[in-house]
Amino acid sequence: MKQSIIQYIQSRLPCQQYNISRTKKPGRLQPIPPPEGPFQLIGMDYCGPFKQTPRERFNATFVPQIAKLQDKENNNWDEFLSPVVFAYNTGTHSTTQYSPFQLLYGREPRLPTDGKLSSFTFRKPSDYYAQLKKSMTLIHGYARENIIQKQQQYKVQYDKLRPDPHYAINDRVLIRRHGLQNKLEPKFSITPQNIIRAQHPVYFVRDEITQAETQVHINDIRPIYIQND
Repeated sequence: MKQSIIQYIQSRLPCQQYNISRTKKPGRLQPIPPPEGPFQLIGMDYCGPFKQTPRERFNATFVPQIAKLQDKENNNWDEFLSPVVFAYNTGTHSTTQYSPFQLLYGREPRLPTDGKLSSFTFRKPSDYYAQLKKSMTLIHGYARENIIQKQQQYKVQYDKLRPDPHYAINDRVLIRRHGLQNKLEPKFSITPQNIIRAQHPVYFVRDEITQAETQVHINDIRPIYIQND
């Protein structure tokens, strides 16, 4: 009896549309390959939502620092933009093990609190260029290796106990609805969708009513359970 009730509830379409999943979203983490050097990868918003990028990671670090420094009226946050950016650019990052300043210019920044700086003498200007180029090649290589290592560590933790289901052509599923204005709206599509093309973890689905086709990532897909009579 208990199992029959569970199967009946699972097969009810409204339950599948409205219920909130308490498990991890399906799909393995796919780290973005780090660039070879500065400004080789530039992020911008032109449409979305898309997967998390290094830009979102920067915002997650940057915004809280601004929020902690602003006044109680939250109207002077712009006064702290330059100091926070300066601190971000001159501080050593745990992922790369270098500061953004050093990755861009090939040397540590000269700060007012620094003591006597060491100096180097080159016999001709081209010697400085050759040394700088060599140093930046090494720094960028080490930073990239550090990024890849951190990404792999995070991927292992992210993928742990996370489901990674694969769907076949003609499977019936529901897809997550984004930008809901009302908390009482269904969390997933009103009508079932049919899988028409599979490129795991990305799938192409077709609405059974409107025949509209949509590209969707696996973490926005919920399988439909059909009760066997």
